[in-house]
Amino acid sequence: MPLHIRTLTSPDDLPEWHRACAVGFLRPRDVTEEEMAARSPAIDLSRTQGAYDGERCVGTFRTFSQQLTVPGGGTLPACAVSNVTVSPTHRRRGLLSRMTRRALDAAKERGDAVSTLIAAEYRIYGRYGYGPAAWASEFEIDAARTGLDTGQPADGGEGGRIDFADPEEVRRIGPELHDRFRRQPHRQGAIDRDGHWWRRNTGALRYPGDDYPSPYFVVYRDAEGVPQGLAAYKVTDTWRAKLPEAVAEVLKLTAATPAAERALWRFLVAIDWVARVRSGHRAPDDLLPLLFPDPRAARITSHADFLWLRPLDVPRMLAARTYGSEGALVLELRDEAGYADGRFRLDAGPDGAECTRTRDEPDLAMDAAELGTLYLGDESAVRLAALGRVEERRTGAAAAADTLLRTSRRAWCPDVF
Repeated sequence: MPLHIRTLTSPDDLPEWHRACAVGFLRPRDVTEEEMAARSPAIDLSRTQGAYDGERCVGTFRTFSQQLTVPGGGTLPACAVSNVTVSPTHRRRGLLSRMTRRALDAAKERGDAVSTLIAAEYRIYGRYGYGPAAWASEFEIDAARTGLDTGQPADGGEGGRIDFADPEEVRRIGPELHDRFRRQPHRQGAIDRDGHWWRRNTGALRYPGDDYPSPYFVVYRDAEGVPQGLAAYKVTDTWRAKLPEAVAEVLKLTAATPAAERALWRFLVAIDWVARVRSGHRAPDDLLPLLFPDPRAARITSHADFLWLRPLDVPRMLAARTYGSEGALVLELRDEAGYADGRFRLDAGPDGAECTRTRDEPDLAMDAAELGTLYLGDESAVRLAALGRVEERRTGAAAAADTLLRTSRRAWCPDVF
């Protein structure tokens, strides 16, 4: 039979689909019933595709609804892409292109403004109109070199308190805290977390061999008792020559206030026996190094692209965010797939914007993927013009675009999906 792609229609399709997904991600192909039971509730069959060679699934692709925070604190409906695989036996046959086109057609019809994904490999998704919109850094902190006074209370003397929490409490207070965090004006790139996310990340959904780390959870409450920060971490207990060299690995750290952020990091570097703290994925301009009297105690161990964005509805996405100043910009976008192709006029300001199709002469011309890169305010149009990725049709237009688009804090997506 020829290779064919279809949308899953029955739960009976899932075992073979899960096996193909495991092959693509280099996991054991023998997916247990417990694993399928834990993973399947998050899967919307109507948004899940399989590529088939006869009855054998050789490619996987699924999407789900997502709310993406944009500059200014507003949100956009996004088509989030996940579980993308093609089996090694069936590479270079156009399966990914066909599945992507089907998914983006459906997203456009649903009215999603953008599509998002976390790219495993950098060179794959640019040809489908995605651009890297938010990056992530990882830090390793030498606890002994921070210069902090570890004799202070865990809250750093700021009037709040830090307590351990059990998973049930995290599931109770975590969603509201995360929503407050992600809706802040400078948290562009953050996404929503559904109930399945909270169950999976607190151990309520388990299966044999899932490598769940059974983390410690700590909550920071302000002086009024309101939860303002939450951290999950695990510790590797290591001793050498009768000296402790434990490593604390931060799995998640969410802070709705600067005081909560400061207090949680002080707490983590002051844990007895912990010699090093690994931060996990953080914003590239995270406060971490400057939180300490000696910023050199926190060194960057990884820095790479993270969240990718694909424009689908240009007027809607550009009107959804706020801008650094008053101004107008005409963009000419090239999009072979047609979703974002055309010429658009943006009239923008700190309080919002309007964007419409236009016949005006363009100030800048670029592929749709470059707008995806610029949209969250993390990248510079001047830099992209120097790289030949943005064409300046009016002298000074790239600098004017930066005045509008750039943000005071860098975009950051805390979650892998």
